Amino acid sequence: MSFIAIIGAGATGGAIAHKVASRDRVAEIRLIDEAAPIARGKALDIQQSAPLEGFRTRVTAEADVAAAAGAAAIVLADQAGGQGEHAGEPGLALLRRLTRIETRAPILFAGVSQCELMARTVSELHVDPKRLLGSAPLALESALRALAGLLIDASGVEVSLRIVGIPPGHAVVLWEEASAFGQPLSSELPPHDIAGLAARIPGLWPPGPYALASAAARVAEAMVNGSRRRYSCFVPLGRGVVAAMPVEVGEDGALRVFEPALTRQERTRLENALELKRR
Repeated sequence: MSFIAIIGAGATGGAIAHKVASRDRVAEIRLIDEAAPIARGKALDIQQSAPLEGFRTRVTAEADVAAAAGAAAIVLADQAGGQGEHAGEPGLALLRRLTRIETRAPILFAGVSQCELMARTVSELHVDPKRLLGSAPLALESALRALAGLLIDASGVEVSLRIVGIPPGHAVVLWEEASAFGQPLSSELPPHDIAGLAARIPGLWPPGPYALASAAARVAEAMVNGSRRRYSCFVPLGRGVVAAMPVEVGEDGALRVFEPALTRQERTRLENALELKRR
């Protein structure tokens, strides 16, 4: 029976567990945190909501990261008790142990401060970069879509746009391919409104726990079940650079990283952002 292991029962980790469970597309979720009573409490709360929300996904809690062995996908979230996202040296030590226990499952970094940890997982732990994805750019994308929807007096669901690069300061929005109601977004919004949306990106970062959870849930499900969609995710690009790119997601992680269709100006901005990161 396939399951998703979520490492960290903090605000984001708990929200991811609830979101994945409520979508009812995964057989089991294991919420793993050293603070076992907190993890058990959140798992129990989610499980007890199953009859009301109509899902059958089983949610359990564990204290030992060894419980992630055999997972179809692993999500690295935040620690219980407000201790923040798994990152830095403690995060690397956790991943060192985790990658010895589970050598195949793709790993999803759900947080906003884990890009350096992703890069070190490749360079120091020699994990295949295709196994590593970060879903935070997808949350930022959703927030920008919602704002664009408000400007055209519609739902953000009607808006399609993509963000690449390194948020927040070096995020590049592919405005030329953005659309609303199947038409170019530029036909619905004047240039000054589009410029205003771009200027708001730094204020939308970091996304909150529920936005991060929604993004992580979609990518984690794609890791388990596969998907034909392309997701904007952080991916390791080599030389210590981690940036958001369009990705096809499957059981092995990043099945394919796509070269975004950029205007000359957008390409220059993206190349400059990547070059700054390499220095």
